Amino acid sequence: MVAVFAEKGYSVIGLDINPSFVEALSKGRAPVDEPGLQDMIDRNRERISATMDYQDAVQNSDITFIIVPTPSGTNHLFSNRYVIDSLEHIGKALRIKPGYHCVVVTSTVMPGSTGGELRKVLEAAAGRRVGPELGLCYNPEFIALGTVIRDMLRPDMILIGESDPRAGQMLEDIYKNSTESNPQIQRMNFVNAELTKIAVNTFVTTKISYANMIADMCDHLPGADAGVVNSAVGTDSRIGRRYLKSGMGYGGPCFPRDNKAFAAFGRMIGARCDLAEATDRINDHQLMRLQGAVEGAAAPGATVAILGLSYKQDSGVIEAAQGVMLAQLLSNNGYRVVTFDPRANAAASAVLGPAVAMVDSAAPAIQQADVVVITTPWEVFKEISLDQLQEDGRRRTVIDPWRILSPEAAEGAARHLVLGVGSSLEKSTM
Repeated sequence: MVAVFAEKGYSVIGLDINPSFVEALSKGRAPVDEPGLQDMIDRNRERISATMDYQDAVQNSDITFIIVPTPSGTNHLFSNRYVIDSLEHIGKALRIKPGYHCVVVTSTVMPGSTGGELRKVLEAAAGRRVGPELGLCYNPEFIALGTVIRDMLRPDMILIGESDPRAGQMLEDIYKNSTESNPQIQRMNFVNAELTKIAVNTFVTTKISYANMIADMCDHLPGADAGVVNSAVGTDSRIGRRYLKSGMGYGGPCFPRDNKAFAAFGRMIGARCDLAEATDRINDHQLMRLQGAVEGAAAPGATVAILGLSYKQDSGVIEAAQGVMLAQLLSNNGYRVVTFDPRANAAASAVLGPAVAMVDSAAPAIQQADVVVITTPWEVFKEISLDQLQEDGRRRTVIDPWRILSPEAAEGAARHLVLGVGSSLEKSTM
């Protein structure tokens, strides 16, 4: 956000309680790994600063965005404790600042939060009411790690929950200047915006699980192909092709938790959210499908190479990543597991521990393996060669949920198993 707003001509102050983040940004270094971020910071250093001082940040700005974590509790609802802490510090800084200031909650929160406890905390800390001298908005992002800059520059929609028209218009004007896709601006009250955010993500996860449900059926139907079926279904304008593609279960820091939060919130208020609950059950089943494919190809004691530990390509994040979960599951069930990911090796190693071997490229993982599972569709895995799969005279089983292996390389495998293609799992046991 700092980089994108600066790219569009705004002077931007980044504030964080992590001194290493502040130091990095102050020196012009991206504190996180995201494609295109460093280049954008390099182009706009004169408009970017960073601080750990709330007074400095608030006094020298007109609008403040809060983008702190809202972790899920044991009940799957989001906690506002970090948002509240931020609002208390911002409010104290506003007590001695004259004139209008707008505060924007970008962190994903549960419906009822912004107009409820968050507004009360801000007003108490600032010593003024939300209104003529203080604006409040809820403005969550719809971005994906690995494509954050593109998603911020070219969004489909900007969602704004506003305390009043002045606050909403101030935010709308910023986005009209900072986006390149002429997005639809959706302005509404707080609770509608809060519900819209988690409803969008829940609908997307439902499409993913629906595509994977079709693939599960195709596993058991000779001649069936989930790629063909889902592509045809997606041509219907009422449905659309985006996210209607089978592969593996969804993971990452947003989709799993947002879906669970939606269902939990529905139960709390007495609404039926059966679709969200079913979506989760189908997603959980995808790991069992993968496990079944491996067990059909080789017995415990065999070596399985898992290629891909991040939850998606172009990211090093392993939260709820299918590859990490599969590695843990197979290792616990008696398989020798060797893994590789272009970005996530270090993070995954800390979670998986010494029971799972980690190598620095795909080739040594394949060389050791009886079964190869491609769990993240990194571009580099498209380069797996026929020679690698036939090395040492062995023709390995390759489980390829994303269908990224080249036809030539696939011919080098004793079995090339593409989940969602008629009876492939039954054939693997023969």
